[in-house]
Amino acid sequence: MDEDRGALSGDVREGREDERPAGRSSRMDRAMRGVYIIWLREFKRFWRDRARRIGGFGQPIIYLALLGVGMQNAFRVFGGGEFSYVKFMFPGILGMTVLFTAVFSAISIIWDREFGFLKEVMVSPVPRSSVALGKILGGSTTALLQAVIFLVLAFTPWFFGFSLSTLWKILAVLPALLLLAFSLTSLGVAVAARMTSFEGFPIVMNFLLMPLFFLSGAFFPLQGLPGWMDFLTKINPLTYGVDALRGVMLRGVELSGAAGPSLAQYAVWFKDKDIFSLGMSRGYPDPSAISSMTQRASLPVQVHPLWLDLLVMAGFGALLFALALWQFNRTQS
Repeated sequence: MDEDRGALSGDVREGREDERPAGRSSRMDRAMRGVYIIWLREFKRFWRDRARRIGGFGQPIIYLALLGVGMQNAFRVFGGGEFSYVKFMFPGILGMTVLFTAVFSAISIIWDREFGFLKEVMVSPVPRSSVALGKILGGSTTALLQAVIFLVLAFTPWFFGFSLSTLWKILAVLPALLLLAFSLTSLGVAVAARMTSFEGFPIVMNFLLMPLFFLSGAFFPLQGLPGWMDFLTKINPLTYGVDALRGVMLRGVELSGAAGPSLAQYAVWFKDKDIFSLGMSRGYPDPSAISSMTQRASLPVQVHPLWLDLLVMAGFGALLFALALWQFNRTQS
């Protein structure tokens, strides 16, 4: 009898061991299916919303047309009037497109909570982490797709032109865009998971996003800033994202020009010893100083190394992803 009980208990243990992999497999299947369904739902909602696609494409064009052309004269001091502010601004507007599309895609969480869909998902066998991951991947996909639509402008003559080099730049910038979109969507999900009103979400997000955006160097070069502002740009994670985009898109593009005719003539005149001594006695600047001033006026394409930009973005994304999962697990349906 004891031997039969021992054999029976051994069979039960073996049966449980056989069931464990199947149970784990079924839970994994439910989790992956939940991620896929939530991602597909977010993608379809974006693709079927024509106004959202057109608005997301039109807004950056307006920024480029108004600010890029309007501020061109203000930036002609760089490169003796040959500097193209529109080209400098293009990667920043690309980052802005990803920023606002990714973050505000998380407002669908509040919408789903308002109309009861989130409650149905929460009581299903799908883990909450799968729902959060599906939301993040869905928002990241829509932001990346919006950025790809905007990148078509890079082939136009006003920016980089239709060439194989432009195509390689676009392909090289896609991983950085995906990493940036994933990080920013995680930020939006972390905030939206604890909010219950449509009105409060845009206010809170604008309060967070506008300082991040304006201190990222998207609109203006991060040179000659006050000490406190320079410190804020260095701790701003979006600064490294814009810097990576600009480093890839503007690689091989010279953001400085030759000296103007009057400046060149000035240097020629001062090669004469009599003119040089007369000019120095009357307080004219040294021509060698003029040359160094022209070199300092050129804008650096990339401030930080690309590996540092990607490393900061990856760390920022991992932190925000963990925060989004934690906040979503605490949320009430």
